[in-house]
Amino acid sequence: MSRPRIVIVGAGFAGYRTARTLSRLTRHQADIVLLNPTDYFLYLPLLPQVAAGILEPRRVSVSLSGTLPRVRLVLGEADGIDLDGRTVHYTDPEGGEGTLRYDRLVLAAGSVNKLLPIPGVAEHAHGFRGLPEALYLRDHVTRQVELAAAADDRAECAARCTFVVVGAGYTGTEVAAHGQMYTDAQVRRHPMRTGMRPRWMLLDVAERVLPEMDERLSRTAERVLRQRGVDVRMGTSVKEATHDGVLLTDGTTVDTRTLVWCVGVRPDPLVESLGLPMERGRLLVDPHLQVPGRPELFACGDVAAVPDLTKPGQYTPMTAQHAWRHGKVCAENVAASLGIGGQRRAYRHRDMGFVVDLGGAKAAANPLGVPMSGPAAGAVTRGYHLAAMPGNRVRVAADWLLDAVLPRQAVQLGLVRSWSVPLESASPEVARVPGRPDAGSAGSAGSAGGPGRTEPAERRQGGEPAKARPGEEPAKSQPGGEPAKSQPGGEPAKAQPGGEPARKHPGRPGADGASGERHRTSESARPRPAHAPGTSRKAAEPSAAPKPSTGARRSEAPGGTRSSGRTRSPGAPAPTRSAGPPADPGPEPPPNQPPPGPDIAPGPVKRTDGPAVEGDS
Repeated sequence: MSRPRIVIVGAGFAGYRTARTLSRLTRHQADIVLLNPTDYFLYLPLLPQVAAGILEPRRVSVSLSGTLPRVRLVLGEADGIDLDGRTVHYTDPEGGEGTLRYDRLVLAAGSVNKLLPIPGVAEHAHGFRGLPEALYLRDHVTRQVELAAAADDRAECAARCTFVVVGAGYTGTEVAAHGQMYTDAQVRRHPMRTGMRPRWMLLDVAERVLPEMDERLSRTAERVLRQRGVDVRMGTSVKEATHDGVLLTDGTTVDTRTLVWCVGVRPDPLVESLGLPMERGRLLVDPHLQVPGRPELFACGDVAAVPDLTKPGQYTPMTAQHAWRHGKVCAENVAASLGIGGQRRAYRHRDMGFVVDLGGAKAAANPLGVPMSGPAAGAVTRGYHLAAMPGNRVRVAADWLLDAVLPRQAVQLGLVRSWSVPLESASPEVARVPGRPDAGSAGSAGSAGGPGRTEPAERRQGGEPAKARPGEEPAKSQPGGEPAKSQPGGEPAKAQPGGEPARKHPGRPGADGASGERHRTSESARPRPAHAPGTSRKAAEPSAAPKPSTGARRSEAPGGTRSSGRTRSPGAPAPTRSAGPPADPGPEPPPNQPPPGPDIAPGPVKRTDGPAVEGDS
């Protein structure tokens, strides 16, 4: 008799904990398959320290295959689920397609960036949800300070040295706190000619910093930020974003080249295509994390609306504290449903408090409800992170020690370009790569209609400009042709620089959240032609452009799509997560791929799909 198969979609805090617990409980009595776009679990609470140069990227990346024994890892993104056929359709990183059969399915896809219908944000802002975005921000900030130091014009220097962070939650507060320390250290070693100092701004419509925390801790965090020189503006947000700056809701115009979007998260839209009961984009489950009427289907983490038994009528918030514990309970209930271990129980959890690292020896924390600040809170915060990480503890501690005794290295590697990490991404953990399927792109924020987002136009390193495909505009950003219009010092670009030719497809808005004891858990919307839940993504795609076969096996199993703006009810528009593989990606990198290096244009690009429209708020 064959062993039952358990498929887990997503390896964030909830998915990783589910897989690890099931590996221990089942003991070879079941096949456990983990479907995830990357081969690592990302410890998101420490991501701001990666952007600030304190930790190396691999320190916060825990190997899945190395820490999950008896778990089979499948690299790919789920883009369709057939509930009746019990299959999951996925696309791997190279565009191949496959199908996974399951006896039990655990949905733990996490969350994505949440966009607001603010003109220019999707084009000129970058999120902070994955390693590519953190690495891009680190390079970009370093480059802006270096360019400002060499600038003779005082206005240009001021604009390059101004960094705007929108969202004063956990992630935004930490990004601003660490960012100010990082740029101040750069300027101390290499003073600017004009004698100016980098300026960080933290904006939020809330009345105080860290509104989720105790008011005393909010005051502590705001005091630390202001002492470091961060311009904290509560009750203020961005009204419009442009290539040269932002217009604030209070009428102020701020010249800047950097806009970091940390306003929050929304559940991954994968679950919206299933046609099951939803609660504000989250799949409704019972206290046992099981979908009513579907005994084989479980959900946990950000995509699940789990009843909070300690607060009747409410659902557990989208934090890593809950996602991590969801995973353990979900694994026990899955094993119990198969009769191979574990004991079925309801999820019940008491709030353990939050920790926020403000850089250096400063932090704000309330472990077990006890408010703390200063060095004591800093020690508790770092101690908690070391205890919570499932791996790399010694390496993280070593990096902290070296940062305390040695000057921080401020270099730009040029590995991640601006167009590789669009804010509207269904997969912020995966950077967009030329010649590969654009599985991570998504359309504009919360659209209710309008054209799809245009893909990056091809650029050639030399010779004649890249030729446009039939029905497309010629690319204008290639070297040797017209200057890129999104480059600093140039005009806004009409097409993103990068891999494949411009290709219109519907997309979706994206999210901030992270998972950590105090963060949003890890893991926006173009309309698509309506299709019934359970139908195939391929069948629902428009036939605007024929797609040659790539030789990959195609699944015949119907399923919903992991789109960038999935509907919450059957028949409503549901854009796909991915526009599918390019016409002919080929096994090798394309010859027209832009050369790497620090001279890559850092600036955002201009959209070609019309004005931004309303999305989820």
